[in-house]
Amino acid sequence: MTREQGRVRIEQVWKKFRRGERHDSLRDLIPALGRAITRRPKSDALERDQFWALQDVSFRVDPGEALGIIGPNGAGKSTILKILTRLLRPTHGHAEVAGRVGALLEIGGSLHPDLTGRENLFLQGSIMGMKRAEILRKFDEIVEFAGIPEFIDTPVKRYSSGMHARLGFAVAAHLETDVLIIDEVLAVGDAAFQRRAFERMEVMVKSGVPTIIVSHQLERVAALCQRAILLSKGRVAFEGEPSQCIAVYANLQSTLTNGGDPHLSVAVDTIEVRTPGPVPSGETIEVVVSGASASDDPDEVVVLRIRSMQTGQMMYAVNNMSRGVKLPRGRFELSVRFTMNVAEGMYGIESLVARRSTDRDVGHGPATLVHVAGGPPFWGSVQMLASIEARSARDGDGR
Repeated sequence: MTREQGRVRIEQVWKKFRRGERHDSLRDLIPALGRAITRRPKSDALERDQFWALQDVSFRVDPGEALGIIGPNGAGKSTILKILTRLLRPTHGHAEVAGRVGALLEIGGSLHPDLTGRENLFLQGSIMGMKRAEILRKFDEIVEFAGIPEFIDTPVKRYSSGMHARLGFAVAAHLETDVLIIDEVLAVGDAAFQRRAFERMEVMVKSGVPTIIVSHQLERVAALCQRAILLSKGRVAFEGEPSQCIAVYANLQSTLTNGGDPHLSVAVDTIEVRTPGPVPSGETIEVVVSGASASDDPDEVVVLRIRSMQTGQMMYAVNNMSRGVKLPRGRFELSVRFTMNVAEGMYGIESLVARRSTDRDVGHGPATLVHVAGGPPFWGSVQMLASIEARSARDGDGR
């Protein structure tokens, strides 16, 4: 029998929740049930302590497409995933996921600690809808992919956290699905396993299965997806090509995290990376910032910050006066060169106005992104550009 072709349709979905909803006694439960029975089923009004987690969200994913969903914490990404996997029903709207769903969520979280790796493999495969014959056929491949053949008959409670995550991912990644849903699973295990996990995801996506990827690893979204949507406060803030969507996200993050003073003498209005990307790690990029200055006072300076979009960590910051460059009065353009000695990933470049006398940020400007990829391989967060030389040593040489 031919299996159903997978597809995903989310049409005008709204979802509301109640903050701190608990019914610890019969006295609390009876009024709550009464309100639920008498409540109008499709009211858009929010009751006390309710909030909209999703508001009028619509998208579709057809065979051969991969959609990325990005956004800050609390944007509604987890709620979308729970609706797609049928753990929640929308308050309003329609959600359709046709076909066998493979959901790579909370990798390793459902493994039973007292069962062996072998027993967990069969249990998790069955829970995900795999037939016993299918599990047997893929057993060796799954164990080899997880890299734990010598520990497969050891109870999972004796596994390291990395072994735990690798086994959970390996089982889920070998499920034959009609729809694939991936949530933050491309960062499991060590660097070598992450590369294998990403390559496995590439194969699954390129097989034509409709795929939805939710991740803070924005470079993975850019590499795997043809389209992306940005969720902000439960709404779709942007939908389009992944690099454009990520750039909008960077600007949103800059606006959300920095305050502004309307009485500034310096303002930044544009920022642009002039170096074509992706940029190899260790290479130099040029960032051009333009704006206006109404004063010759060097107390207000333009600051550029580079921040990891995966971790939020601020990697580097510099301002014009720290390099002895004074802003001219009137329109100005700053050209700043950075050597991107960082790990592969997506990095936001934020423009700010700061006051040196108080050492405080007083205004924010636009932000942009740079994608760092390739370059000499290394492990860690900083590219040290090591130089290695090998030479023969004479016997008895003490060096």
